[in-house]
Amino acid sequence: MEKKYAKAYTEVLEILKHVPKEELDRIPKSELQFYEDNCDKNYKYEYNEELNVDQQAISREANTVIVAIYMNYFANDKQKGIIESILKQNSIEEEKQKNEKYNIDKIFDNKEKHEDAEHDAEKLPVDVDKKEEIFIKKIINRIKKLFKRN
Repeated sequence: MEKKYAKAYTEVLEILKHVPKEELDRIPKSELQFYEDNCDKNYKYEYNEELNVDQQAISREANTVIVAIYMNYFANDKQKGIIESILKQNSIEEEKQKNEKYNIDKIFDNKEKHEDAEHDAEKLPVDVDKKEEIFIKKIINRIKKLFKRN
């Protein structure tokens, strides 16, 4: 199990300690046992009783587990619909961000610009080499002329 999920299960278990027993009983014992078996025993998470659950500093993974627990065992159909709508919107937004970040047109645009720059850079030394070669030939020719005069 990944370490971040083990920490998330530790956070979830700590939060669930503050849920009334009659509500906690709605969650299957097997699911609670899964969290217990897979939590990070060395990680310490402190639940702040002065804050609401939505104000607690918890990881994204723990938040996901809490949302899943709420949807599966506490939410009515209307609440489930609202949560599913929010999750769908979040997914769409995340996909848009990925598309912008990894836009194929932009990637190829940047690659072409990069290749053009490389091509220009490759041309530059060749041009410099030719200029140097011409300059060296001029010097050699002048030296030859000096020798021919003597």
